[in-house]
Amino acid sequence: MKTPRTPLAAAALVLLLAACGTEGGTGSGGAATVSPDLPVAGTHWTIGAVTVDGRRSTAPDGARVDFEKNGRARGNSGCNTFGAAVAVNGDTLTVSPQEVTEIGCPPDRQRFEQELLKAFSGRLKGTIEGDRFTLDSADGKNGLELTSEPAAPLRGTTWKIDGLVSGKTAASLPAGGEGKARIVIGADGRVSGNLGCNNFSATARVDEKARTLTVDGPAATTRMMCASPQMTLETKLYELLDGPLGYRLDHRTLTLTDASGEGLTAVAAPAQ
Repeated sequence: MKTPRTPLAAAALVLLLAACGTEGGTGSGGAATVSPDLPVAGTHWTIGAVTVDGRRSTAPDGARVDFEKNGRARGNSGCNTFGAAVAVNGDTLTVSPQEVTEIGCPPDRQRFEQELLKAFSGRLKGTIEGDRFTLDSADGKNGLELTSEPAAPLRGTTWKIDGLVSGKTAASLPAGGEGKARIVIGADGRVSGNLGCNNFSATARVDEKARTLTVDGPAATTRMMCASPQMTLETKLYELLDGPLGYRLDHRTLTLTDASGEGLTAVAAPAQ
């Protein structure tokens, strides 16, 4: 036999059903509406420009930022590399800058770096549309303009040499030696490019399993004379590109090192 429902019990049931129907939001049909987190983990972006206090500055070549899957971002300002912790909540990124290398760079790049680090900090609202990603501060005075960055293959890419490494220490190229040095690893078994002054060419073997690049014999070069910084860089690179090198390919960054830990870093030049 069913127990009669009292007026008090019926009222409680109505309140309970009403609460269940509205919990978590007031979307269509009473369903909860929760904005999904922006899908930034594991993505790579070229920095096109930053805005600080309403003033927009175009980024130099090589400015980029990667969002890793461990809640961190790392990138390059076109001068130094930087790292930050990033927490994503819906369309909001909370960026906490943590480290920046201290390589000396030309004044214009240092100025852009300062603006970038100011813009890429704090709570930022993100918007992704196609291959474009914008980040803006709540007051709209600061922001970043990013473009999706495809990975670069080891072979066939023009790698612009942008730094020297010695063990865990990184250094910029000698003043006056920036911008010209580059290498191309061809599918035909040759490596060629420029050492900072002269063009060069050599035969090479790539072992993708062992991640090694072996240059066979001294490179053949042209015989131009250049200013001291370019010649200093050329001597260093010529000595390095003579024998086996380990390589690390990280999206659009290439690192080559010999057995002693001496080597170079390079970034992929934009496709022409």
